[in-house]
Amino acid sequence: MLEKTAYSTLQLTDDEVTRDAEYFEYTSSANPIGAKLISRVPYRSFFGSLYDSGPTRIVPLDLSSDLGCDYPATGPALMANFLRIVAGEKLSVNPNATSQVFYVLDGSGTVAQKEVSLTFATGDFFSLPGGAETVLAADSTARLYYVNDAPLLAYLGVETARARFTPTLYPAARAQEELQKVATAPGAGQRNRVSILLGNTHFPQTRTVTHSMWAMFGAVAPNTSQKPHRHQSIALDFIPDCKPGVYTLVGTELDADGNIVDPVRVDWEPGMAFVTPPGYWHAHFNESDKLAHVIPLQDAGLQTYLRSLDIQFAR
Repeated sequence: MLEKTAYSTLQLTDDEVTRDAEYFEYTSSANPIGAKLISRVPYRSFFGSLYDSGPTRIVPLDLSSDLGCDYPATGPALMANFLRIVAGEKLSVNPNATSQVFYVLDGSGTVAQKEVSLTFATGDFFSLPGGAETVLAADSTARLYYVNDAPLLAYLGVETARARFTPTLYPAARAQEELQKVATAPGAGQRNRVSILLGNTHFPQTRTVTHSMWAMFGAVAPNTSQKPHRHQSIALDFIPDCKPGVYTLVGTELDADGNIVDPVRVDWEPGMAFVTPPGYWHAHFNESDKLAHVIPLQDAGLQTYLRSLDIQFAR
C-alpha cells in the first residue's frame, strides 16, 4: 500500500508571483545581439607560451567577462583549457559537464575515471563523460588541449545525471591513417576541407565525438588554401603543428568572388588555440613548405541535433 506523502505549499501573493514578469516589443528584442543586449562571441587567440614550461597546472581559456556570464566559459556552451602535467605528477578535473574531449600535444601517461583507465601518448584524442573525477598522470611531461561543455550546463542550471557514452580513445596512428585516406582520395584537392570527424557509435544521427561536441582533425597541404565556410557552432581551433606562413582569415561577409571581406587574420603557431565565432566565414591558407594540422572542437554535436548547424561552403 502506498503511503501518502505530505507536501507543504507556500502561498504567494499576487505581487510576489508577478514581480519578475516583463514584456518586450518584438522587433526591438528578437535580435538581442543587434540590440546590443548580448555580446557577440569575441575573436581571441591563446598561445603556447601559456603552458610550454613551468609547474603542473590547468590554464583556463576564460572569456566569461566578454560573454557576460558569471561562470568560466570560452564560448556560450564550451570551456577550453590548456593542461600541463610534469613527469611523475598528476592533475585532476571534475567539471559539471556531460562531455570532455582531450588532445595530447606531447607527452604520455594515464587517465583514470571511476573504474576505467587508459594510456595516452602524443597525438591521441580521448573523450570522457562528466559526472566523476578524472585523474591524469604523466609518465613524461605532457601538454594537452581540453574542452568540456560545462558552460552549457551552468546556463541551463542543471547537473550531470548520467553518462551518455563511455571513455573512448582515438589513437594517433589510427587518426593519422584515416586522415591520410581522405587526403589521398580522388578529388581531395577540390574539397572545402581535408579532414575527418571523430565519431562515437552512441551518436549515429550526428556522427560526432559526443552528443554535444564535435572534434575535427584536419590538414592543410603546403602551398594550398581551403575556401571559406561557416556554421552556427563556435569553433575552438587548436594548432598542433605548422611552420610560419600558415594562417586563417575570418570575417562576416563574402564578396562576389567568394573571398572574405575585410577579414581578421590569425597567424598559426604550434600549440596555440583561437576562437572562430559562430556564423563567421573562415578560410585556411598554408604558404609554407610543410603540412599543417588543425583541430576544431565545437558545440556542433548539439547544433547538429537541434538541426541548426547550417553549415555553408563558399563556391
